[in-house]
Amino acid sequence: MSSPGANILRWPAEAIWQAVAPALEGFTVEIVPRIASTNSELMRRARAQRLEPVLLVAEQQTAGRGRLGRQWDSQGGASLTFSLGLPLAPADWSGLSLAVGVALAEALHPRIRLKWPNDLWLDDRKLGGILIETAGAGDGGAGPRYAVIGVGINIAGRAAANLSTPPAALCEVLPEVDAARALHAVAAPLVRAVQAFEHFGFAPFQARFNARDALRERAVTLSDGTAGTAHGVGETGALLVHTAHGMHAVTSSEVSVRPAP
Repeated sequence: MSSPGANILRWPAEAIWQAVAPALEGFTVEIVPRIASTNSELMRRARAQRLEPVLLVAEQQTAGRGRLGRQWDSQGGASLTFSLGLPLAPADWSGLSLAVGVALAEALHPRIRLKWPNDLWLDDRKLGGILIETAGAGDGGAGPRYAVIGVGINIAGRAAANLSTPPAALCEVLPEVDAARALHAVAAPLVRAVQAFEHFGFAPFQARFNARDALRERAVTLSDGTAGTAHGVGETGALLVHTAHGMHAVTSSEVSVRPAP
């Protein structure tokens, strides 16, 4: 639990536990006032064979990480930062970050869009991000891996300095929201989505992602300089880009939207 007076938020740890624990044996919720990175902490635990399912929430992160090693600044009350850790054994891991994005966006607001592969967008500005890491369970490669699903969402406005994409904030569409309320909204739907992904893969999420796809029918440029038009995602979550050489399924490239003329 948080230390007394850490902030005025009333975190819904008990309510989240009651909603999730019946379907996820051994599940716990931890709220900490300050930590370097929730993802790094759960990965450290996984390497020490502490593989229990847990939702670790930080009121403030001092060394938060995003995709490709980017830093994610987190100030108490201004953002929601947490990691969900649990053993997972899907037949195919492809598209997990997209399924997570679908669950978050649907739980928060109809205007939130999804930018492949791991960002939440609001009006073409970055609202949040997802970072997924996995660790072996110490069984020689067989069986489940321990998945750590990190999420950062801007609750209040933040400075745009040194950011490639201007930031958005959840308070723009939900004026009364705070980090605790946002966590309550997304926690149980996120766990249910991850469990569904484990059993059924990305296919059931494909249409739901495409309905919120921020890149669909837009000009995009891949990190290797290839240009084309985005046409949604395929059954495994690959981004479909129509280029001068035909349709290209992008699975691991950084994608940026070409500025409108």
